[in-house]
Amino acid sequence: MKQDALKKKAVDIKGKKYILISDRVIFFNENYPNGCIQTEQLESTDRVEFKAIVIPDAKTPQRFFTGHSQAVWGEGYINKSSALENAETSAVGRALGMMGIGVIDSIASVDEINKAVAQEKTYDASIEKAPFCSICGKEAMKAKTQQGRVFWTCPAWKVHKDNGEKPEMVQKDETTQEAKDFINKMPK
Repeated sequence: MKQDALKKKAVDIKGKKYILISDRVIFFNENYPNGCIQTEQLESTDRVEFKAIVIPDAKTPQRFFTGHSQAVWGEGYINKSSALENAETSAVGRALGMMGIGVIDSIASVDEINKAVAQEKTYDASIEKAPFCSICGKEAMKAKTQQGRVFWTCPAWKVHKDNGEKPEMVQKDETTQEAKDFINKMPK
């Protein structure tokens, strides 16, 4: 598979093209049969950190490409249960990107961009008014990561996870329709 075929699999996010890490790995394995991908979990107390090394040809191991990634347990939807896997996969994607595999507009993969977008949508638990679950409408509750970071989550998050759903915590418009109708009828 040539890089052109890989670029046809690009995903558009906010006007930029990105390649999935899974597509980068498949491309590497098909085109570099003597290559290898090595990952290593790095020591860290408050997050998961990974380093990945991609060697295109094991006969010349001095030519390699490195990528790093980190994830915080409980930060965002995926890292509640899969921070380790998320960090490792992102490190591999970055190492393959450094090698030039799947690079169109950025070294970042679609997976990394989705992670960043999801983190933009997380609700700050310092907000005193509880948000609501975008799926079931239940009022959110405060929870705490293993590192002590407080965040809002749906009380039914386990049910949503088991159903493959990805709820967001959102603010509901607190004004009832009845109150809006009354306000609209008032003289200006």
